[in-house]
Amino acid sequence: KEERIVVLETENAVLHLKLAEYQGLAGRSTKEVLQLYAAHGQQMKLQRSSVVTQLHGAIKKRLKQDLKSLHSVALELSKDFQRQSKTCLYQVLAAVQGIQLQHEAMRMFQIKAFDLEQSLQEVTERYEKEKQKRKALHNSLVELRGNIRVHCRIRPLLPFDAAAEHSVPQDRQRNFSEKVAYAADDETVLVKCSRPGHASVNKTFQFERVYNDLESQDAVFADVAPLLTSLLDGYNVCIMAYGQTGSGKTYTMLGPQLEGNLAFSIEEESELGIIPRATEEVFRLISEKPPGSYWVEVSVVEVYNNEIFDLLAKDSYGKVFGIKRDVVTTREGKSDVPLLTHETVENASEFLHLVNRGLQLRVTHPTLVHAHSSRSHLVVTLTITTVVFGDNFGTLWEDEQTSQRLNKEASCTFPQKMRDNKSTSSSRASSPVQLEGTEKMKQVKTRLQLVDLAGSECVGMSGVTGAALRETSFINRSLSALADVLGAIAEQRAHVPYRNSKLTHLLQDSVGGDAKLLVMLCIAPGQKYLTESMQSLGFGTRARQVQRGQVKKKNFPVPSKAK
Repeated sequence: KEERIVVLETENAVLHLKLAEYQGLAGRSTKEVLQLYAAHGQQMKLQRSSVVTQLHGAIKKRLKQDLKSLHSVALELSKDFQRQSKTCLYQVLAAVQGIQLQHEAMRMFQIKAFDLEQSLQEVTERYEKEKQKRKALHNSLVELRGNIRVHCRIRPLLPFDAAAEHSVPQDRQRNFSEKVAYAADDETVLVKCSRPGHASVNKTFQFERVYNDLESQDAVFADVAPLLTSLLDGYNVCIMAYGQTGSGKTYTMLGPQLEGNLAFSIEEESELGIIPRATEEVFRLISEKPPGSYWVEVSVVEVYNNEIFDLLAKDSYGKVFGIKRDVVTTREGKSDVPLLTHETVENASEFLHLVNRGLQLRVTHPTLVHAHSSRSHLVVTLTITTVVFGDNFGTLWEDEQTSQRLNKEASCTFPQKMRDNKSTSSSRASSPVQLEGTEKMKQVKTRLQLVDLAGSECVGMSGVTGAALRETSFINRSLSALADVLGAIAEQRAHVPYRNSKLTHLLQDSVGGDAKLLVMLCIAPGQKYLTESMQSLGFGTRARQVQRGQVKKKNFPVPSKAK
């Protein structure tokens, strides 16, 4: 063991010697490695510095070349700019000279235009004056001849005009909503008539006044209002609306009527029709006269299926319902409706209330053309009784004492029911007549008839059946009878067929020349209604040519005995 220990110690010492040797070698190797790393770093630095130097030289060389090329380009651009600036300067100078010349020419044109405008204004003023003179002369001629005044109103296209029938081919549906009737001016209607395979033909119709689709209710009434002055001057006046169904007759005569509510809307006063406006105007004119010198009665009837119905009649319980009446011809040759209800009114509100009450009973029925088609002719009559003192009509209240005496006598002789505005006379003759017993008192009655005719219909277009078809038949026959009456008057026949229809019999006095008659034609402008529009325009043209003789003035006392 000791020997073994000695051997191991000897080996351990040898190993320590080798370890020391190797450690020395490792230290030297580490130094060599660090030296190599340092040498490699220096070499890399030298290499980088040489590359940067090369790049710097190349870049510097390239920049010199680029600067030379840019300098040459800049010189060329400078030369071009100088040339272009000179050219532009010459162009600007030329343009300035041209503008100065144009300015001078414009001044000359402005002077000429101003002179032309003044000349045009003078010519326009002269034209308007001549037009007013011509219109006044024409109205005088109409008065002397007794011609029927005919106005034409073209309504705008409405949404239901575009709805073509199912039987119409798809390629023709657009033509159905095309506008073919126009107002060429305020006296001419232009209609474009076209048929498949034929060239379009323009036809014109002349009337006293033509309203386009943009003109308001105010414009329409402005031409109607002068007629109302004739009422208080002793003339009867009749205004009727004629046209096909859905052409705007009821709108023109009454104004917009909401479904289920026929009351006149005060908020839409600008949309009110001729009937409410005419009433306001009549009462305004009466308000300018001495109190008690006028009183107004109203009656509302409809002609339905060639029968006359009193829309203001009441039963024993005071309930309003339409009662059938008859029309007769008096000994004087005038038409009269016995037992017709006449309500006394003192202002426009009372009148509109009564008319609205009558409209609640008017027959309407929806058709394919119009959702609220009127199935009857509506006739609203205002009877104005004028109290005349002495023999002179219209010049009796020039002094205050005469007026006071007349008012006192009138207040004593008017019936109490009349003053309370609650009377309802059963006939025309049952209105207050006590004044006629006074030696110096007379009464003169004038009538304003406002007629909303039912529209003519094409059965194939309206699609009516059953009872509505029967109504259409009566409507068309009555309108045909009206055309026959006008034709007979125009041809001055010995017999005029007033009794062929209750409508013409009822309107005998107005149509036959006892009233100033205004026909308001209402036209739908669409291609779909071309046939009906042409028929209406033809009716208006024939009516305009009727000469009935000068309308007589009511300047005689009313008989005191009832009929």
